[in-house]
Amino acid sequence: MDTAMEDIVHTYFEDLAVGRSATLGKTITEADILMFAGVSGDTNPAHMDEEYAAGTLFKGRIAHGMLTGALISALFGTKFPGPGCIYVSQALRFKAPVRIGDTVRVKAEITDLIADKKFAVFRTTATVNGKLVTDGEATLLVPSRG
Repeated sequence: MDTAMEDIVHTYFEDLAVGRSATLGKTITEADILMFAGVSGDTNPAHMDEEYAAGTLFKGRIAHGMLTGALISALFGTKFPGPGCIYVSQALRFKAPVRIGDTVRVKAEITDLIADKKFAVFRTTATVNGKLVTDGEATLLVPSRG
């Protein structure tokens, strides 16, 4: 991932503004797919078996959709807003497959702030070579200074 420990930033609710955004990128590897399958238990052959996957509409193996979702979570938890934020909800729409070797760039942009609950609402996207592969919306509880 493009995020190193020294890049981790903590942002408070009071520092947020509608329109503010951040991105994070990662190239998907064979190891990523194998480790995600091990952790999640999702061993669907569309992800794991090239021979099987060749016979699907994708004509080859694809990464787990939720692996892309996990990259969005990594962006939130490490970069923006950063440590201390808590997921309230995440909706995802998968638009195109992600394959081994693809570099996925996730983006989160604030679309609304709900001050009384300290909620920030984000549009979340993931692209590969500029093509939208995942679109969604997330709501996070963001720590406050007060």
